Amino acid sequence: MLTSVDTDLIRVLGDPLRLRIVTLLARETLCTTHLVEETGAKQTNLSNHLKVLREAGVVETEPCGRFTYYRLKPDVIETLAGQFADLAATARLNADAKRACP
Repeated sequence: MLTSVDTDLIRVLGDPLRLRIVTLLARETLCTTHLVEETGAKQTNLSNHLKVLREAGVVETEPCGRFTYYRLKPDVIETLAGQFADLAATARLNADAKRACP
């Protein structure tokens, strides 16, 4: 049973704007222009966050003419959710375990 969670991925998704981007991309594939409209973020700021999400493997890109579309990779989110589920299961199994103080 897994008892740890991917802390790097949590850090990536812990940023409010990146989490908003992921939430939007869960609903549909969007280009940068759409994401700027939806989030109100400046294009350069948004591009930096998208780079972090790409490097973490959370999103993938699809070039389309002069635009780049972004798509959420659901397997990454499912893996993280599974890690949290395993952590919760471990906590349930060990709910009565208590280490004695010295």
